[in-house]
Amino acid sequence: MPATYPILYSFRRCPYAMRARLALMVSNRVCELREVVLRDKPPEMLEVSAKGTVPILIDVDGRVLDQSIDIMLWGLRQHDPEKWLMPQQGSVAEMLELIAVFDDRFKYHLDRYKYPDRYADVDAQVHRYEGSLFLDKLNAKLSATKYLFGNNVALADMAIAPFVRQFAHTDRNWFNQQPWPQLQAWLAGFTESEIYSSVMQKYPKWESGNAGVIFPSS
Repeated sequence: MPATYPILYSFRRCPYAMRARLALMVSNRVCELREVVLRDKPPEMLEVSAKGTVPILIDVDGRVLDQSIDIMLWGLRQHDPEKWLMPQQGSVAEMLELIAVFDDRFKYHLDRYKYPDRYADVDAQVHRYEGSLFLDKLNAKLSATKYLFGNNVALADMAIAPFVRQFAHTDRNWFNQQPWPQLQAWLAGFTESEIYSSVMQKYPKWESGNAGVIFPSS
């Protein structure tokens, strides 16, 4: 019997899973959300993707998407009511290029700033400084327009904001004292938005054999 909805393995606080949920929410691509505890990953999840990290989406036809950007694009290419793939300035390719910089280079410093104990010979302050150079550039970009690619929210904003949020929360007092008024306003707009509140709803851990949660809920 075919699945009624795609299955999404997710973890509430993971920024990759967060941005996947944001795109599924705005595109209204209904799925069965299975909330994962990362230290106790369900075997069903590990069977479909050797990556072993969230998010993972299994479409009703059995196709597996285990990269968050692919899940975002999958949802938005079916239904994009807020035009996240039609930025006021620039192109989807340019947005994906900026997202890739943050996924690769910024995330490297974010991890070592936030979790220095997980790495050998790491100075968190050095990585905070290196990460801040990327945020300097975002602030400059946001000085010209309200969002990263114009005055309307687009894919890049929603793909990058969860990681900036994580960086900011590592030392909120320090972040608030930086000369980034546009970036701080942009992040506050994100974390105070209705869609952010909706995707950050708490769900119980999914157990094998149980039904997941219908997401987004009607």
